[in-house]
Order: sequence, then structure tokens, then C-alpha cells
Amino acid sequence: MKRIRKAVLPVAGLGTRFLPATKAVPKEMLCVVDRPVVQHVVDDARAAGIEHFIFVTGRNKAVIEDHFDIAYELNQTLAGRNKTKELESLAKDQIQAGQTSFTRQQEPLGLGHAVWCAREIVGDEPFAVILPDMLSRGSMAQMIAAYEKHGGNVIAVEEVPEDQTHQYGIVSVGQEFGQTFEITGMVEKPPKGTAPSNYIISGRYILQPEIFDLLSTQERGAGNEIQLTDSMIRLMKEQSFFGMKYDGQTYDTGSKIGFLMANVAYALERDDLGPDFRRELEALLRQK
Repeated sequence: MKRIRKAVLPVAGLGTRFLPATKAVPKEMLCVVDRPVVQHVVDDARAAGIEHFIFVTGRNKAVIEDHFDIAYELNQTLAGRNKTKELESLAKDQIQAGQTSFTRQQEPLGLGHAVWCAREIVGDEPFAVILPDMLSRGSMAQMIAAYEKHGGNVIAVEEVPEDQTHQYGIVSVGQEFGQTFEITGMVEKPPKGTAPSNYIISGRYILQPEIFDLLSTQERGAGNEIQLTDSMIRLMKEQSFFGMKYDGQTYDTGSKIGFLMANVAYALERDDLGPDFRRELEALLRQK
């Protein structure tokens, strides 16, 4: 079984739900407390053992590449001002040379197309797909543990109320193995009352490289886009898929409520911010 070393991060989206903030700033660079959303996601993946990050970008996303590069002028300024703590923090976050790659998705043709754009960099090995909008701390470590147990393809899933299943991709549940289960089918945004379960696909995948051949011939689906789910359904005919029940809280930072909730939750957990922020927040709520 090949180890999961590479992760594909689709970051070409326009972030229209956050206009005007995202007119010039990529949505992935909006901060949750004091770190960009994409940095939180990379931190989690690095902690799980991911070694190479493949960003599928679009126009006006160069700032993401700059963020993961060394800022020589900044480092020199900090050193000259004896800002040792800040320098050490930047060094700790720095990804080593050769561990990031950037490729363009030149047309907005959907998630499946974005993943396909990374095919030459991924090569012939299993890989992770991480949707940067979804903050799910510890999720990649749980995903890799499930992969090491079962092999095949793994999808992170979470439960939602049955009246919300029509908003998501849904999996069918087969044999269960504690925190994991066999996936026997998938459907994208089923009509109300028809979902095979209440387990949604929640933005983390481990896929075998054969998915690229299927994506290369995938017809356009929902939204007139090349859907990753459609190719996964085709791959299920040849390979096993497993659902991994994520043990934790996911924040969808692609939505305004999810973004605000992530900021509140992450700030409250900080030793340096949490106590003071809690007092200010409680005082504000009393005024309302």
C-alpha cells in the first residue's frame, strides 16, 4: 500500500459569496483569527504527514503562492528589529523548498476538472483532495488512519439532519467498521425525502490515481461542470470506497455564518486571546 504523500487543494474559485472582500483578495486568504484559511488547512495536513501540496489556482491567486514562499524583505526587517518571536513563528510555518506546486485551472469547469488539472504532478500514486473552505481539524490524520486500515478510496463524511440532505452529496452505507463503513453508492443533491442516508461528503478525499483517467472522459454534470462525484461513482465499479465518520467540528468558511463561527471558535480556544475575547463577546451579547 502506497503512503499518502501528496494533497491537491483546489483554490481557483472566485469567492463570490464574500464580495467585495474577495474582489482583490482570494477567499482562501481571508483570516480565521490571524491565519489565512488555507494556512489552517495546510497545517492540519502537514501534521498528518502530507509532504507535497499541489494548489490548483486561477487568475489573481498569486498571493497564495507568495504566502507559502519566503518573504526575504520581511525577514530582514524583523531581524533588524530583533523580532525573534515573529521570525521563529514564520520559520515554523515555512514549507520546505520543493514541497509546493502550483498549476492553473484555466476554465471554471468544476471540482472534477480542478482535480484533473493536477494529474501530471500527482503521478501514479494515491493522493488526498482537500477543499480549503472546510476547516476540519484532525480530519486528515483520521482519513489517513482509515486508508491504512482499508486501502482503496476514502471519503470523509458527517451527519446532517434529514431535511438538509438535498443540499449535499450523500453516500449509501454498507458494512460498518466502527468509525468507517463501506460506501455502496453516492448521489449528488438528492431530492428531498430520497437520500439513501444522512451522511454527507464533507470535503476530504483519498483517491487512487485511476480517477484521473475517468475524469479525462467525464461528461459534464450538475451545473454544466465536471463533477468529481460522477467519476467516483464510475470508479466504485472497480474499486472499494469507504466512508470515514469525521470526529470533530467542521466549519464551512465558504459561507458567512461558517466563517464567523470559525473565527469565534478558534479565538475562544487560544490561550492568549480566549479569556479576554470571551468576556468581550459575553458583554456584547448582553447588550443585544
